[in-house]
Amino acid sequence: MSDPRTAAHDADTHDLIRVQGARQNNLKDISVEIPKRRLSVFTGVSGSGKSSLVFGTIAAESRRLIDETYSTFIQGFMPSLPRPEVDAMEGLTTAILVDQERLGANPRSTLGTVTDGHAMLRQLFSRLGTPHIGGPTAFSFNIPTTKVGGVSVTESGKKNVIKQEIYLGGMCPACEGRGVVSDLDLGAIVDESKSLNEGAILVPGYKADGWMVKGFSETGLLDGDKPIEDYTETERHDFLYKEKGKIKALGMNMTYQGLIPKLRESIFSKDPEQLQPHIKAFVERAAVFAPCPTCDGTRLNASARSSKIRGLDIGEVCAMQVTDLAEWLRGIEDPGVAPLIGSLLHLCDSMTEIGLGYLSLDRPSGTLSGGEAQRTKMVRHLGSALTDVTYVFDEPTVGLHPHDIQRMNKLLLDLRDKGNTVLVVEHKPETIAIADHVVDLGPGAGSEGGTICYEGSYEGLAAADTLTGRHLGHRASLKETVRTPKGHLEIRGARSHNLRDVDVDIPLGVLTVVTGVAGSGKSSLIHGSLGSASGAAGADVEFVDQSAIKGSRRSNPATYTGLLEPIRKAFAKANDVKPALFSANSEGACPTCKGNGMIYTELGFMETVASPCEDCGGKRFQPLVLEYRLAGLNIAEVLDLSVATAHAFFSEGESKVPAAAKILERMSDVGLGYLKLGQPLNTLSGGERQRIKLAMHLGEKGGTYVLDEPTTGLHLADVDNLLALLDQLVDAGKSVIVIEHHQAVMAHADWIIDLGPGAGHDGGLVVFEGTPAELVAKKSTLTGEHLAAYVGS
Repeated sequence: MSDPRTAAHDADTHDLIRVQGARQNNLKDISVEIPKRRLSVFTGVSGSGKSSLVFGTIAAESRRLIDETYSTFIQGFMPSLPRPEVDAMEGLTTAILVDQERLGANPRSTLGTVTDGHAMLRQLFSRLGTPHIGGPTAFSFNIPTTKVGGVSVTESGKKNVIKQEIYLGGMCPACEGRGVVSDLDLGAIVDESKSLNEGAILVPGYKADGWMVKGFSETGLLDGDKPIEDYTETERHDFLYKEKGKIKALGMNMTYQGLIPKLRESIFSKDPEQLQPHIKAFVERAAVFAPCPTCDGTRLNASARSSKIRGLDIGEVCAMQVTDLAEWLRGIEDPGVAPLIGSLLHLCDSMTEIGLGYLSLDRPSGTLSGGEAQRTKMVRHLGSALTDVTYVFDEPTVGLHPHDIQRMNKLLLDLRDKGNTVLVVEHKPETIAIADHVVDLGPGAGSEGGTICYEGSYEGLAAADTLTGRHLGHRASLKETVRTPKGHLEIRGARSHNLRDVDVDIPLGVLTVVTGVAGSGKSSLIHGSLGSASGAAGADVEFVDQSAIKGSRRSNPATYTGLLEPIRKAFAKANDVKPALFSANSEGACPTCKGNGMIYTELGFMETVASPCEDCGGKRFQPLVLEYRLAGLNIAEVLDLSVATAHAFFSEGESKVPAAAKILERMSDVGLGYLKLGQPLNTLSGGERQRIKLAMHLGEKGGTYVLDEPTTGLHLADVDNLLALLDQLVDAGKSVIVIEHHQAVMAHADWIIDLGPGAGHDGGLVVFEGTPAELVAKKSTLTGEHLAAYVGS
């Protein structure tokens, strides 16, 4: 009789995830079979439909089906998910998404709280800390120490009198466990060398001859012609800090309030995102956060910091680099806490393995980059006992040096070898190469994509005549000649974060690439030190970073880039009506759907149903507005044009609008010619959002551009277009500084600054400065070795 554990079984035949007739977003009725318990990589240009298939169809349906297993009561509290547009799906397993969404920017959330490392350390200190001060809550910066007094009553009616019972928490009372206190920079608010009448107040709207400034001097309390620095202590206090109240002035009772309380009430209490751009810029200049002086930024009260293990308190342990923390833990030899130490060491070793060994557990989670956040989420899943689940990754190599990509590949394979299905959306050839199965989407982006160009092995893709197949072996070569700098930005004694007193000259007028392993100090050098150096040198620096665009379903490329403004004016002029009629967020909006184009029906505990508005047919405007035309097209038809078509439309003839054509040209330059003007921003991919941002910055006058990994989300074929765009900027007289790991960008640089040699406190030094050719010839750094291998030297 055969062993039932090894005998063939029907249950083992379900080894495929089948998708039939997928039409989500731009997918064109595609069907695909994905092998289970294998590593499948999805490739294609940005906007080709990869995320629509993997996230919008497979993962979304898995999540929706799991949510349906909960009781109706619980479903009422959960976000409702619409069914993806697909005919049929088979073989789905539980999907776990590991995406690039930033971790919650809650000021109380740290790397330690997100990974449970802090919870385990609190347990450790409550057991071994000397002196012993209490249980784990005594070391928590989220729990305050409270004194409780009163009477408690038991069920039987017996009364217990509680006299000043103390419940210990670890929260610093001064900063309430945040580690920082907010303050205002007086230098950004008042120029003390001037008088009120000379414009001493630097706040937008406070003009020297305006009524708000006159309110200070006309009360008779202050002399409007006397410089602020010459005020007496009483005058200075009245001007800056006097609280709102009635005073006798000019023979009557008047309400008076000092400048700082007035600003706190009128400007600083509001959400910066809701303020006008010039006021928001002022708030960012004037509002400063400083480490809390009471707890030195540790977030903990004196009691929590008094208990120590091996000479260190919990605040000092959390501030250690993860690699150092692991060494410290290995020195604790107490059999009573061996399992706890084992769990902490597993966490530290996993983080080091994944390339995050340079972080510390007290790092606020909101300050982690997209790539760091995604790798932190991976740490959670590596130790999981779950198998036979589908892990879905969105470009896990973002922010990784070629040296770190090899380690990331190993982790993906480890997850697969545990018996899981691993789906990866990726552009890097090094990760595509380890795939068991490749699905290539395309051939183009947007409406020109959404079909499957290739399915099969990596070797087959390399030989296939698709855009990805043709570019897999493509290598950028080193430039024969490099440009000569037109000057330098000097950075001297840079010490922010892990930088070790770095001196470096950044050449101007050329393409400079700053590189190095993740955590080597690239961002600290450029964002932290370059800002102050450029300020001192009077240089105009534009930072184009990867912070997310805030995009609702109402905003689209036309509204975000300011393109809609000249278009509305052109329509208004051609038809002799108001411009507000041509905005779906203003007077021209369809009254039924309020300019949304869709009617969203909330069905309580069931999913929200979106259906096109019957009155406007999804066009978002009133019928009257659609009768107004510009060169034969109404406003809804214009918003349905692609960027490339709209550029031609607004460049000549009676529909010529130079302001609109200029913005559209910049959007085409960054490779967004396929985007529709009215496509909601929240449907764009990460790469598309970043390039929209870059397009907006292209028109600005900044002499120096700093780009933070502009190849994020870019297909191999698009990288060449990006290099041409960078050359265009430099040839126009701009200086371009790029923080980047992509070897094609390094090879194309005029000058490379390489940081290292490692990450965290093993980094923070400039290990190479020079041309790419010199870096390849020396092969003296990790970057040099990988670049030499890339260009075949």
